[in-house]
Amino acid sequence: MLVLFWVLALLVLCTLLWNYKGQLKIADVTDKYIFITGCDTGFGNLAARTFDKKGFRVIAACLTESGATALKATTSDRLHTVLLDVTDPENVKKTAQWVKSHVGNKGLWGLINNAGVLGVLAPTDWLTVNDYREPIEVNLFGLIDVTLNMLPLLKKARGRVINVSSVGGRLAFGGGGYTPSKYAVEGFNDSLRRDMKAFGVHVSCIEPGLFKTELADPKKTTEKKLAIWEHLSPDIKQQYGEDYIEKSLHKLKNNTCSVNLDLSLVVECMDHALTSIFPKTRYTAGKDAKTFWIPLSHMPSVLQDFLLLKQKVELANPKAV
Repeated sequence: MLVLFWVLALLVLCTLLWNYKGQLKIADVTDKYIFITGCDTGFGNLAARTFDKKGFRVIAACLTESGATALKATTSDRLHTVLLDVTDPENVKKTAQWVKSHVGNKGLWGLINNAGVLGVLAPTDWLTVNDYREPIEVNLFGLIDVTLNMLPLLKKARGRVINVSSVGGRLAFGGGGYTPSKYAVEGFNDSLRRDMKAFGVHVSCIEPGLFKTELADPKKTTEKKLAIWEHLSPDIKQQYGEDYIEKSLHKLKNNTCSVNLDLSLVVECMDHALTSIFPKTRYTAGKDAKTFWIPLSHMPSVLQDFLLLKQKVELANPKAV
């Protein structure tokens, strides 16, 4: 009993020390520059506004002029916006050069790679290779291009890189380019983290669950799925059944009830990764991510398949040719 008591006491002490370590923050942020992509809406927009209020010198990259204008209207004079299409290499290069001239010798304390698109979510045999291109171009190659161009500034500041991935980077929940792009982001994140340790640059990955943002707008998701259905071959339509779309849309509507509404959960992870003296390697945001997606990603494949296939619509005649 005495040995058990000391083991429990040691575990409690380690937990307290671990929590205390996680609460230690950097002293001042008012002279620190951070660059955030995808600030028109969603996580990026909230992050830009939040970190501006905290005193960071925020450079917010927006895809549209209207997004940049709206953001400027709700933030301080410290915040600067730039128009950036992460899939345009020349645009990325020029933006990095502008950031370099803007931050000067201070370098870049934080890079938050948040820009992303969902693309088409549909059964794999409905798709063509072109359906995979957009999410991979934006979510992966765009993220890599921005990171590589900003690395010299991050090394100068011995700063932080924060890559927004997804639970879809740990567990494939649907066909299309989104999940492969996020799996690849996880791989890039891990190799970058190890390569940057010698330079004092810390690399973190955030894995949000399902959140209510424009990225996951059910109306847009439905429209894209319907457009593909209309052009499918009669054979595939026979295999899936004419009422497949209706049933799958009904399931999608039911699943949106479990979507996280509080976007600040993701921004809090970004905040810790930027300001903690001991930032985490990975962050999980959202109740569904913590209680279902991430735990399931560690389970045997047979269990993953069983639980995920239960959520899918039964096909009318999969043996039809």
